[in-house]
Parts: sequence; C-alpha cells; structure tokens
Amino acid sequence: MKKGILWRVVLIGATVLAAVIFFLPNTPLFNYMPAAWKNNMPAKGIVLGLDLQGGLHLVFEVEGDKAVEIATDRAAGVIAAAFQKKNIKGSVKREGNFIVITPADADARKAVSELYPLLSLADSAGSLKYRFSDSEAQKMKDNATDQVLEIIRNRIDQFGVAEPTIHRQGENEIVVQLPGVKDPKRAVDIIGKTALLEFKIVDTDSPVAAELPTRIMPGEEEKILESYKNRVPASSEIRFHSVLDKDTHQVIEKTPYLLKKDALLTGDTLTEAKVNIDQRLGDPYVSIRFDTTGSKIFEDITGRNIGKRLAIILDGNVYSAPTIKDKIGGGDAMISGSFSMDEAKDLAIVLRAGSLPAPLKTLQNLTVGPSLGRDSIEAGKMAGFIATILVVVFMIFYYRLSGVIADLALVLNIVLLMGAMASLNATLTLPGIAGIILAIGMAVDSNVLMFERMREEVRAGKTPRAAVEGGYHKAFWTIFDSHVTTLITAAVLFQFGTGPIKGFAVALSLGVSINLFTALIGTKTVYDIIQMRGEAKRLSI
Repeated sequence: MKKGILWRVVLIGATVLAAVIFFLPNTPLFNYMPAAWKNNMPAKGIVLGLDLQGGLHLVFEVEGDKAVEIATDRAAGVIAAAFQKKNIKGSVKREGNFIVITPADADARKAVSELYPLLSLADSAGSLKYRFSDSEAQKMKDNATDQVLEIIRNRIDQFGVAEPTIHRQGENEIVVQLPGVKDPKRAVDIIGKTALLEFKIVDTDSPVAAELPTRIMPGEEEKILESYKNRVPASSEIRFHSVLDKDTHQVIEKTPYLLKKDALLTGDTLTEAKVNIDQRLGDPYVSIRFDTTGSKIFEDITGRNIGKRLAIILDGNVYSAPTIKDKIGGGDAMISGSFSMDEAKDLAIVLRAGSLPAPLKTLQNLTVGPSLGRDSIEAGKMAGFIATILVVVFMIFYYRLSGVIADLALVLNIVLLMGAMASLNATLTLPGIAGIILAIGMAVDSNVLMFERMREEVRAGKTPRAAVEGGYHKAFWTIFDSHVTTLITAAVLFQFGTGPIKGFAVALSLGVSINLFTALIGTKTVYDIIQMRGEAKRLSI
C-alpha cells in the first residue's frame, strides 16, 4: 500500500476507534466494562436535553424595583447609624425610593454626601429627600439580574442537576431548564428562595410584646398585624415563627414576635453553611460561620445584648430566637427548627450560594414529562432511519458502485458525529436531531457534486483514474465554500440562540465539519485503494 494511502487509512481507523470509545457510555455495553476503564475513560457521553428526557422549564422575572428599594433601605440604615455615631440630630426613614431626613440640617447633608455620593438630593424644603439617580437605579437593576443569574447557577450546581440550561432573556428575565428533575417543587423552592438572612433583637420593652398571643393558627397573620398596626412602635415590627409538625412538616401554628426593625447583621458576611445533627434531639440543623468582619459584628452584638433574645430571620420568617447568655466569638451560629434532612440541606444550599438581591416572580413553570421525551426520541429515530434508508437506496440506484462508496462515507459520517458529540458531552435536543438529519443530507450532497463532476470527466473521454482526480479537484472549492457558509450560520445560531437552538447549531456544525473529512478524504481513499489493483476499464457511476 502506498504511503500516502496508508496514513489516510490509519487516520480514518483512529478516528473511528476514538468515536466508538467516546460513544460507549451511551450503550448498554458500558455497564459491563471493567472499573479501571470506567475510571479512566469518558463516562458521560451524549446527554439528553429537556425535550427528550423530561424535566422542568422555568422563566423568572427579576423584580428590579425591589432591588432599588432594598438598596435604599440599607442606605437609610447606614445613614441613621452614622448620625447616631456622630451625634447628628434628626430622623432618617425610607419612603418608597426616597430617604427622608428631618430636619434639613447642614451637618446631615454633609454626612450623607460623604457616605453616599451617588445619592442625589431631590428636595430640601423642610426635610432632605434623597434618592438614587435614574441611571444609578437602572445600573442596580441590571446588576441585580446578573447577580441573580450567577446565584441561581450556583444553587443549581450544588443541587446536582446534570446539564442545566440557565441564561438571561430580555432585560430582566431568566430562563432555567433542568432536565431529569424528579422533584420540581423542591427545585423551584431552592431557585426562587430569596434567602435574605437577618439577625434582629426581640423587642421586649414595648407593652405590645407582652400582649401578643403566644400561638395563632395559620392564616391569622393579617388579623394580628391589623390589630396592632397603630400600637407597634415605629422602630419595631411583627414577624412570625412557623411551628411545623415533626412528621408531616406542615405548619400547624405560628408564634408572633415583636422585633426591632434594624437588622444588626445579614447573611452577606457568611462564608459557610452546612448541615449538622443535634446529638441530644437527633434533629438536623444548619450551622453557619461568618467572615472576619461578620465575626466581629456578631461578637459585638452578643456582647452588647446579653440577656436579650436574638431572632434569626430568613425571608421574613423567624426560624429561632435564642436568649444571648454570653458574648459569642469565633463567628459561629446555628439555625434550628423542625427541619427534615432535605429541608436542612436545601437551606444550607441557598445560604452558601448567597441571598438574591431582588425577589423573583415566576412567569412560567412547565414540567415536561418523560413519556413526551420518549415519544420525541422515537419520532427522531424513525425520521433519521427513514431519511438514511431513502438516501442510501437512492445513491445506489443512481450512482451504482460510486453510490455504495458514498453510503459508506455516510455511515462513517454518522459514527464520527455521534462520537464527536459524546466527546463534547453535548446535550442532544429534538432540534439537535433535526441538525443531524440535515448534516446527513449535506454529506450526500457533497458526494453528488463530486460524482457529477466525475461524470463530466468520463463523458470528456478521460480514464477512470483521471476522472476521479478531476472530479475531486473541480468540486473541492464548491464543497468547501458551501460548508464554510453553513458553519458561519451555525456559529451565529450558537452565539445568539438559546437552549434547543444551540443544540441544533452544535449538531449541524459538527456534522458539516466531519462531512468535509469523510467526503474529501474518506471516499477518495476508497477510490485510491480500488485503483491500486490496476487501471479500471470503466467507472461505475
């Protein structure tokens, strides 16, 4: 065998072997492979997308206005604390997206400009009214959406969903697709939980604290808030603790607490959250640890409030309110409640991933059943099978032996395409199957172009060897040009498309690239091997 032909045969054999190895995880044979093989060779293969294996499709809207309100509220708290530290007289409160400071004092204005130069003065008649500018507020909304995207991605990664699709849509929407999720409600709860962790002192000085009932039934919260709304001090608020049934984990009653409004510490300084088991009761709880800054603040809080109760609040719900018996250093704390193990794990996940900068509104919540996915797979298989058989029969009927060679190249194309997708751990979607079928059509199209050029050469009276060489030479740039333009289209679809569109682009681009290899090298190698036996009298085409 000539050296030029030999290296092409070796190259084709090596690519086929690699494709088979990469595709093994998608075959039953992989279950019988030795452990050493499984540990050292690819173990994932092609992953089915949401439309093929079922799962969860979610669309969330990030409430950007709430992010601005939260930022304004925090700014008001920082300003109030600074006024107290600098002995500046005046009240500081948030009204909508405004921070209102009364009276309009020159010292107050100076302090605000030093603390928050981004705040703009909207009114100074009688009281100072500050707000974030429109451009700054828009920047906060955009940053909130980007931050929510990353936090959701972190939560899903820790939840353990394989091949999730998470991307931004429009100005403030986020699309999440979770293939193979078996507990949609739990997944939605993890993703959508704001996870705003706050530590507040229980207000025992106000007479209202002694009058609040110790237990109420679920659904009576609004009644309690309405009854005491004119008597609760401006610096305090009523929050509720949910008491859960240990067996069903359903809320059976609630306990109202009167808390100071100001959060002394939030979850922004958390560095660790993990599940532990209470050795006395056997119940799971979440232990948390703060960074250096948070540890100092926590130590200062507990040192100044010995004998008082410190409420731990997550998303407005009081989880526990233990009495501070001594100053607590080291930055360790715990969140306890009637948790199940899954609930404790989910709470730890959202705390580790961080709190959302703004609440989420669920716009779509669709569950795709696995039976629908199986129907899609079967339909895709049937379409691919019928398309392949029709193409194979047509090529043999129309081009005789050359058609058989083209069909061999087609089989090679499919094998290498499956192996390439498996090597990239590509997600196969229903549009991806359409991309594969389109790539099969383009593979045949390349051979048709070459065969027609070869026929022209045969009609011109050239020998079979010269006809093959001439056909490949004349068709090369036409094939190359058509494939490059298709690759550019696929690249644009992948860059700007989402979800299933990307699946189509990946399958098409891989199929087109492999087709260049099989059409220009694979079939040419077969013709060269045939010609090695001597000059053929005629070309079967």
